[in-house]
Amino acid sequence: MVYMQNSGLGNAMNPLLSLAARQVCGVPMLLLVGWRGEPEGAADEPQHQRQGAVTLALLQACGLRHALLEHEASRCWAQLDEAVQQAKYLGEPVALLVRRGLFSSSFGDGCVRAAGLAGGLAREQALEACIDALPSDAVTVTTTGMAARELFEIRARRGMDHALDFLAVGGMGHAAAIAFAIAQARPRRCVVCLDGDGAMLMHMGALSHCAQAANLLHVVINNGAHDSVGGQPTAAAALELGRFASAAGYAHVASVGEAAELRGVLGELLQRRGSSFIEVRCVKGSRADLGRPRIPPRINKERFMSAIGAAGVHQEAP
Repeated sequence: MVYMQNSGLGNAMNPLLSLAARQVCGVPMLLLVGWRGEPEGAADEPQHQRQGAVTLALLQACGLRHALLEHEASRCWAQLDEAVQQAKYLGEPVALLVRRGLFSSSFGDGCVRAAGLAGGLAREQALEACIDALPSDAVTVTTTGMAARELFEIRARRGMDHALDFLAVGGMGHAAAIAFAIAQARPRRCVVCLDGDGAMLMHMGALSHCAQAANLLHVVINNGAHDSVGGQPTAAAALELGRFASAAGYAHVASVGEAAELRGVLGELLQRRGSSFIEVRCVKGSRADLGRPRIPPRINKERFMSAIGAAGVHQEAP
């Protein structure tokens, strides 16, 4: 069984169609897909609303058998049994969509939370330290999830402008590639990627490109968990991410675990020429009252493009 949010379907389509399909290798599997942004469900972020609106059509277009899990527990178990039998008999993936709140209402909250990394530094504290040390004209690209939300709130709390922050609210794992492209296009600007351990591991191929950008500073917040989607553990809790960065070719590599240490390392690396990579080891979790960015993603993109001098801001036809 493969468990994912429906946002993950986009990443999964290539192996599902090119490898697991009955017409190729015929690999039976069960896809348990959380349906965020369901048209009949609660309001959600723009990226999830868009993904949710096309989830059924995407499964249908790809010829994936699918069903919507029902809230009544006995019926739900029957659906699971049926899906497993279909996958085995037909030799192909079968998807089961899960609506918001299904497991808590039908089965109770029996989830086991990941422990994450030990220590005292919180992600928001690490982001505060980054803002303290970075020059005011630094361009930042922030990964999806809690990090983007926290950065927005820190800026708002300090009365700072958001124009030089691109918040990659969707497209998990792609912030580093976006930052690299900006660094290439604006070689005289300091470009900073504020990344997460799960996102970095998801698209590690970007490291070899980022390492070639002399004006790129790659900060990876490593809390050993996919913190924004339930706290599931990542392999990064037991890894030294700096070794990957060194192997990829970054000119400068560091690992820190305290805010003061992070400020000091940032100050030092900003004086050096060449790509830099900093692993910041943090605990998981965020404030219960953490808000969401109040600027729509499209407006964020247009303000960001204007701030870095990018021409041709896209305008949709009415």
